Amino acid sequence: MDALKRNERHEWILEGLDCANCALKIENGVSKIEGVLDCSVNFVTKTLTMTTNSDQQEEIFRQTERKIHRLEPHVRMVAKNAGGRLREDSRNDAGAVETSCAEDCACGHEHDGEGHNHNDGKHAAHSHGGHSHEAHGAHDGHDHGNHAHMHHNHHAVHDHGEADHAHSHSHGDDGHAGHTHDHGTDGMRRMIARLSIGAIIAAVAWWLPVEGVGKLALFLVAYIIVGGDVVLQAVRSLVRGMAFDEYFLMTLATVGAFAIGEYPEGVAVMFFYQIGELFQGIAVNRSRKSISDLMDIRPDYANLKTAESVRKVSPEEVRVGDLIVIKPGEKIPLDGKVVEGKSHVDTSALTGESVPRTVEPGSSVMSGFVNTNGLLTVEVSKEFSESAVSKILELVQNASAKKAPTEKFITKFSRYYTPVVVIVALLLAVVPPLVMPGAQFSDWLYRALVFLVISCPCALVVSIPLGFFGGIGAASRSGVLIKGGNYLEALNHVKYAVFDKTGTLTKGVFHVTGIYPAESFTKESLLETAALAEMHSTHPIAASLREAYGHELQPERVQQYSEISGHGIQAQIDGRLVLAGNAKLMEREHVALNAGQQAGSLDEGTVVHVAVDGTYAGCILISDEVKEDAAKTIASLKKLGVVKTIMLTGDNRTVAEAVGRQLGLDEVRAELLPQHKAEAIEQLSASKKTSDKILFVGDGINDTPVLALADVGVAMGGLGSDAAIEAADIVIMNDEPSRLVTAIHIAQRTRRIVWQNIIFALGVKAVFLTLGAFGIATMWEAVFSDVGVTLLAVLNVMRVLKVGSEE
Repeated sequence: MDALKRNERHEWILEGLDCANCALKIENGVSKIEGVLDCSVNFVTKTLTMTTNSDQQEEIFRQTERKIHRLEPHVRMVAKNAGGRLREDSRNDAGAVETSCAEDCACGHEHDGEGHNHNDGKHAAHSHGGHSHEAHGAHDGHDHGNHAHMHHNHHAVHDHGEADHAHSHSHGDDGHAGHTHDHGTDGMRRMIARLSIGAIIAAVAWWLPVEGVGKLALFLVAYIIVGGDVVLQAVRSLVRGMAFDEYFLMTLATVGAFAIGEYPEGVAVMFFYQIGELFQGIAVNRSRKSISDLMDIRPDYANLKTAESVRKVSPEEVRVGDLIVIKPGEKIPLDGKVVEGKSHVDTSALTGESVPRTVEPGSSVMSGFVNTNGLLTVEVSKEFSESAVSKILELVQNASAKKAPTEKFITKFSRYYTPVVVIVALLLAVVPPLVMPGAQFSDWLYRALVFLVISCPCALVVSIPLGFFGGIGAASRSGVLIKGGNYLEALNHVKYAVFDKTGTLTKGVFHVTGIYPAESFTKESLLETAALAEMHSTHPIAASLREAYGHELQPERVQQYSEISGHGIQAQIDGRLVLAGNAKLMEREHVALNAGQQAGSLDEGTVVHVAVDGTYAGCILISDEVKEDAAKTIASLKKLGVVKTIMLTGDNRTVAEAVGRQLGLDEVRAELLPQHKAEAIEQLSASKKTSDKILFVGDGINDTPVLALADVGVAMGGLGSDAAIEAADIVIMNDEPSRLVTAIHIAQRTRRIVWQNIIFALGVKAVFLTLGAFGIATMWEAVFSDVGVTLLAVLNVMRVLKVGSEE
């Protein structure tokens, strides 16, 4: 490590992390460590991502490990090696126990301070297979100037498969013998056996005509069998200084029930709490697995073709230029070009398109496509770290670092809510017996204990991150990559939709549809002159002129060539000065346009005017086709609440207005240079309400500044374009504008479900807190309002995942 401080991004798997509140505490705690610029913990993928700015990396890692062990002793940091896999020497022993999502819930009772930076994407660098390069997408939609350049070490690699799935692993070896639930078959059997034995002993104690110490002893045995692990964990929490986590509250409440002689209730409450936790853990794991299955596009192997044979290797081992064989039914593991074979490929995992695509020699294919019938040999064009699958998985996994305002609200809410409830509970236990005549201390203590059990905000802290992550997963399944919960939520507030024209609303495929020569020229000579003038241009219009000419062009005929930005081309051809471009170019060079030569309906396309030695030679009409779903998209956006649709284009006014009329756009601004488009967005931004969002949709090639300026920048058909992925907040992976409408539907549905959970959880808790305070609610209701509400909230969140197929 050199003496200069550099920003470095590191990633770790947190084995044993299966609790949103634990993730929140670790995130808050680690972000306070000196040298840590930001920290984000994704409890869905069990990943800790942090950016550091220090030459004391190893010391920071040691402090991080100590902090995590202090907060959650059963959670272990496991580094990843350069291949994106867990290091073998760091794996936990097989056999084991996985904590459920809320089991380790410390319910927001310990937060290591305020002001945590939630990493809004300014440091969103990624490391691929050990290669360091700057982030795809290092802007957050609002601050576009301070993108830190990041370097990575071997830890900072994404695992796109293993981290996503809920593995069982042991906590026994790292000092966590506390409250755990196995959600594997063996673990569930053990838990069910324990609960069954405890329930039988409690039932015997209930029915036997034994009183006094004998009855107490039987109930105590039942209690220890059913909830001994909870009590043990409560003691550990107390030692760690977390006196108000869920274990402590449950232990206090049930021991309190024993203290006032309610033995059956003490056992029963612990029994139903454990049952609730078991079901809740299963539901959370199922939800997490559903989310990871949505993104289960990572190929497991590649069939590498060598001179002697074909062998299975890891996709990371394949190099550019290698040949790989894809058999029917296999995923294409790397991007490349087909060199042999013909087949149909299913692209739905990447683009959401249901119709298979035909590929043959010369066709480009992307990792994540599935070969359906033929045998294909593909020449690899990108290493796995640069492939489409890597980029998609990386974007979706990093999305959790950019939290939505609702998530931030819940984090802040739980920070203040819990201490307030604890203080109220304390007052409830102490004040009434002192001021009310005849009030029993034991009665009010019981009410206070009920109050405390109800207070845990687990339902919110668990279900809301799941909701946003699920929404992002559902969108990716529909061919829309959303880079963060903040952008998913912002889609709900879009009031202005601004579009580029070429390649966004139109297909960007140009064809010559009319040639109108002046008197001294023929159609052939006019087209030849224009094709020669546009010989070195990369613009689609230039390509269409060369294609229409159809003959080989001789470079030696073009002596001088220069592009005039926003106007056209100036070139010396066969010793004559040729101008080819728009009407502004003719005007600038004082060439008189012959109105008679502009016959035909020139408002149907782009007009290229040609002049030779200062004399007007004629014009060529080039047309671009509007996308099939463009008009429907504009209409749907208006129904979804977009108040104004605007098109910004560099094309001539006549063509732009014709397209605008055809699509039903509210406003069309034409003949704009890239800086004018940026100015238009700035003007719009200055005149709108703060809560209204501006959406800009471009093709991601020359729209980078505008994509960065808009509140939500959308790159169209940008999967293959690094520029698009880097600049945009949302990437639509195919060329269909209508996917934008799908994304907004998913955003609205996600918001609806998240707010249903917020209102339901807080509503139920408010009712039961009131009932508890008045002595109407017992421990039974308290357990329902905690565990039951969380379970229902998680089950509700799973509906988010179905949105892609429903819309």
